[in-house]
Amino acid sequence: MNTLNRRNFPGADYPERIIQFGEGNFLRAFVDWQIDLLNEHTDLNAGVVVVRPIASDFPPSLSIQDGLYTTIIRGLNEQGDAVSDARLIRSVNREISVYTQYDEFLKLAHNPDIRFVFSNTTEAGISYHAGDKFDDAPAVSYPAKLTRLLFERFRQFAGAKDKGWIIIPCELIDYNGEALREVVLRYAGDWALGAEFIEWLESANSFCSTLVDRIVTGYPRDEVAKLEAELGYQDAFLDTAEHFYLFVIQGPKSLAAELRLDKYPLNVLIVDDIRPYKERKVAILNGAHTALVPVAFQAGIDTVGEAMSDTEICAFVEKAIYEEIIPVLDLPRDELESFASAVTGRFRNPYIKHQLLSIALNGMTKYRTRILPQLLAGQKASGKLPARLTFALAALIAFYRGERDGKSYPVQDDAHWIERYQQLWSQHGDRQISTRELVTAVLSVSDHWEQDLSKVPGLVEQVTLDLDAILLRGMREAVKPLC
Repeated sequence: MNTLNRRNFPGADYPERIIQFGEGNFLRAFVDWQIDLLNEHTDLNAGVVVVRPIASDFPPSLSIQDGLYTTIIRGLNEQGDAVSDARLIRSVNREISVYTQYDEFLKLAHNPDIRFVFSNTTEAGISYHAGDKFDDAPAVSYPAKLTRLLFERFRQFAGAKDKGWIIIPCELIDYNGEALREVVLRYAGDWALGAEFIEWLESANSFCSTLVDRIVTGYPRDEVAKLEAELGYQDAFLDTAEHFYLFVIQGPKSLAAELRLDKYPLNVLIVDDIRPYKERKVAILNGAHTALVPVAFQAGIDTVGEAMSDTEICAFVEKAIYEEIIPVLDLPRDELESFASAVTGRFRNPYIKHQLLSIALNGMTKYRTRILPQLLAGQKASGKLPARLTFALAALIAFYRGERDGKSYPVQDDAHWIERYQQLWSQHGDRQISTRELVTAVLSVSDHWEQDLSKVPGLVEQVTLDLDAILLRGMREAVKPLC
């Protein structure tokens, strides 16, 4: 069987116009996949040079395959049909290590054609490291490495305004572009790089905040032999991902033309502010997950896909989204409903076995950040508690008993919640406290909820009724009226 490389599989080559910090599965099945589509369908004509930002030789360099690799995108398409599409990605030219090829790294700044910088260096990647110095080869933190590269660019082209970069971080933190810009400016000050450089940094470069959304399942270890037989070649960098993707970039309107988004329809939005899209994702996608987990698991279901195949549980989730979450969000309803439809399609993806117990991690914090804002907004708007979001809170409290059908299961959360629930459920089992007292004890923890939820009109009463129904009749019967 052939090995994947450009000698065995000749094809299009693109001039290097993009630097990418990070060689991982996500960027390869998200950014590089989109660049590859734009290269094929437009005149973007942009090759990617990947910079490995950490001192590691695992996995091996993409350069052993001349930058080539295959994405397998699979899931339910917009029509609800299961699809699996393999694509040979040619947008990546090579990979370099900033630790073993530092001079080659700095030379990237000398290429007049480089225009974009993408990155994904994990949530902790955009941070300040006090020990980083200008002469380090390299500095430890990603922002310090980027600052050094930007200064090399500034010096090479004598501060030319048209040689600045569009910098598009994909790290999963709020307003990642603004955070990165602040740390870069801090290094510029620490290293005394001068007022002219700082002025060039701010006027010639754009730091764009982003929202990225795609489940990337990575290397399909259990299916490699079958997939490589179908492809007809060996690929050490096979990368699998779901069909859905969304890229929201807070940046100048001119970015759409620069990336040729006006010439080929990708699910990329150039916006003035990413916040409404972040809130939409947290409320609908993450909120639906968080409402679903304790209900479905205690109804005897183990995965998200199984839950969406269950008529009653699916109806509960969809009614929570369309009747209780969407009405209180601040975006056009048709946009929200379109996103919600994509979300439920993602939940049904037959290629992803998403275990409910893995999503249940830190459920108390997830409820506070993902569902509580919509519950309170709904009550404020209508004067009534949203029935399903309230029931989900009762189901969450029941979930922390750690027992289903007489068998225990692991509950993962902060130690103080684990200990508190063990104590409360033990007292409840010994009839030392009532269900109402248990509910009040949970809802009144102001340090967690950032308010005393036991003071929300009717909340203790309704959660108590729901929790008693779950305990007396079981989850299946208790949830039925809401399906």
